[in-house]
Amino acid sequence: MLNDQELLRYSRQILLQHVDIDGQLRLKESRVLIVGLGGLGSPVALYLAAAGIGELHLADFDTVDLTNLQRQIVHDSDSVGLSKVDSAIRRLTAINPQIQLIAHRTALDEDSLAAAVAAVDLVLDCSDNFSTREAVNAACVAARKPLVSGAAIRLEGQLSVFDSRRPESPCYHCLYGHGSEAELTCSEAGVLGPLVGLVGSLQALEALKLLVGFGEPLVGRLLLIDALGTRFRELRVKRDPGCSVCGSSHA
Repeated sequence: MLNDQELLRYSRQILLQHVDIDGQLRLKESRVLIVGLGGLGSPVALYLAAAGIGELHLADFDTVDLTNLQRQIVHDSDSVGLSKVDSAIRRLTAINPQIQLIAHRTALDEDSLAAAVAAVDLVLDCSDNFSTREAVNAACVAARKPLVSGAAIRLEGQLSVFDSRRPESPCYHCLYGHGSEAELTCSEAGVLGPLVGLVGSLQALEALKLLVGFGEPLVGRLLLIDALGTRFRELRVKRDPGCSVCGSSHA
């Protein structure tokens, strides 16, 4: 049940017919893993905590650096040098003390990642490198857990939902294969803060839609964001039956 404080705190989203009391209860009973508490993970964590997700599992082995503060809005100047997980816990607790926060402060290997994914209902990949995205995707496919994946660099962003519970859904590997050897990071190529804020906010929105069960998630669709021209483009993405991760021979 929702107590009086929760009914008041979440009243504006409970007013939405797509959420209502039942949807808010689903959020309260949900467990979500956020992989990465940087530019994308910051707005994801803030909005999901504010929305009343019952358990947020926070995974990041890095510490807060001064260069992070231009875009990683869950952290502040007093957090420099702290674990990103501890910094985020401090901020999220201040925003919503009624939720549970589960910390993963060390790098997740194959076994610990599999256990972390199995313990939740949904995963958001907010990491900044291809190898982590591939590992998270494989764990989600194996556990049949929906994955909301976002990326941003320079002035370009991408967003999609991979839901292995749906037979028509591709996975991350269907779309990106083995990636690019010339993969760049934000520390090398740069990125604008509002862009990662936009992508992360959309990731949080997709997560809420999946958990409550309303709207049309970005399954089988890739949203491309051109911040320079303020343009959005959508591409259809099909499942690869020969995919080495989710293909029929691996299902």
